[in-house]
Amino acid sequence: MNTQDTKLRGPAVWALILTGVASFMAALDNLVVTTALPAIREDLGGRLEDLEWTVNAYTLTFAVLLMFGAALGDRFGRRRLFIAGLAVFTGASAAAALSPGIDALIAARAVQGVGAAVMMPLTLTLLTAAVPAARRGMALGIYGAVTGLAVASGPLIGGSLTEHISWQWIFWLNVPIGLALIPLARLRLAESTAPGARLDIPGTLLISGGLFGIVYALVNANSEGWTSAPVLTGLIVGAALVGGFIHHGFNSANPMLPMRLFQNRGFLGINVASLLMFLGMFGSIFLLSQFLQGVAGYSPTEAGLRMLPWTGMPMIVAPLAGILSDRIGGRPVVAAGLAFQALGLGWFAAVLSTDVSYAAQLPPLILSGIGMALYFAPSANVLMSTVAPADQGRASGTNSALREVGGALGVAVLASVFSAQGGYESPQAFTDGTVPALWIGAGAVALAAAFALLLPRRPKPAPVPAAVDGAATPAKVPAAR
Repeated sequence: MNTQDTKLRGPAVWALILTGVASFMAALDNLVVTTALPAIREDLGGRLEDLEWTVNAYTLTFAVLLMFGAALGDRFGRRRLFIAGLAVFTGASAAAALSPGIDALIAARAVQGVGAAVMMPLTLTLLTAAVPAARRGMALGIYGAVTGLAVASGPLIGGSLTEHISWQWIFWLNVPIGLALIPLARLRLAESTAPGARLDIPGTLLISGGLFGIVYALVNANSEGWTSAPVLTGLIVGAALVGGFIHHGFNSANPMLPMRLFQNRGFLGINVASLLMFLGMFGSIFLLSQFLQGVAGYSPTEAGLRMLPWTGMPMIVAPLAGILSDRIGGRPVVAAGLAFQALGLGWFAAVLSTDVSYAAQLPPLILSGIGMALYFAPSANVLMSTVAPADQGRASGTNSALREVGGALGVAVLASVFSAQGGYESPQAFTDGTVPALWIGAGAVALAAAFALLLPRRPKPAPVPAAVDGAATPAKVPAAR
């Protein structure tokens, strides 16, 4: 195909459809389970810690294996690994729907995350390769809108399926779609590799073990005690492994995440802001989706609809935020968005009570949704402007992984606060636990706004190491792929 062609022809259209649908499924499973949590708890039993792992088993494996999944595709074939990831995701979705107990569901969710981690990063690579340069912006815009729609509709789809069929159908939904995509991907997508691509297995093991240990400790701290052996072991060993990952990133010749990137103020600011943003947002949605059903008395569908002013607002505001960021720069838009999100969560915490009306909840929901849109619209462009072109793939993977890590930590931290201050015993107990957790979430996002101010007015890309990939390099100067 002529790279100057301005029309999306057959291969490009098929790539957009296949990668868009696959990314929709993976993004949807981040939030689709939230409005189904009360039904899952009633059907399968389980403690608060089990509900946390129902969400975190997916987000955590997704986060820590995302960059490794991209590297697998680069080395062994992107189409081949995309199909493999899709097959794992589809099979794990069926296993989740058939789960006889909460432990089986958590295990299936973890395997789902593995499949998504292999599949999701390769969607962008496959789409970019198939679309002519002249139409790439349009194609990526459609792709981004589809992913945003999945996030916005997750609570509503999960609530509707749970109420009108059963919670198992939030997972069954993926199976026929996945089975249809697998042969189409084999027939319609072109194969490609990245010559010289390497796998960072030590880095993957270090960060996977470290994050699992920390999240395990946070999730179980209230039930087992902060000074219990399992919790202390998780915190200490987890922190040590994360420290080892950081050391590895500074000293390895070809690390999964070159730590030199964080020496750039802009790269550091946008990534820490992203992690804190998702920490506050995901942890809050985890609790509020249950509050709307267990305390406010809404059905799962009604709860999903009432979350739309928050989760769906980016679909309306993001285009305007993108135009605004082009005119005045990304830093003020990102910082303002995070500040609005923090104010929205704080407002929610201030008005929350057992008899709070939806009219009182609506303004903080809208403010939070506007804040989310102002953050999302320019954040990708801000991120990419802080690194050299050779590092943009790793930069994108790093940011996506840190967002998922933030979501997992948010559910663990805010649920820990909830458990310490309240519980499921009564509507008042649930409210007593949710309010301080929301204040913590608001504080995390406010801190994210402060980190956004680290962004320079006109970001300068980080320097590219002089060595080329595959060449022997000094330990302190990792080679760029």
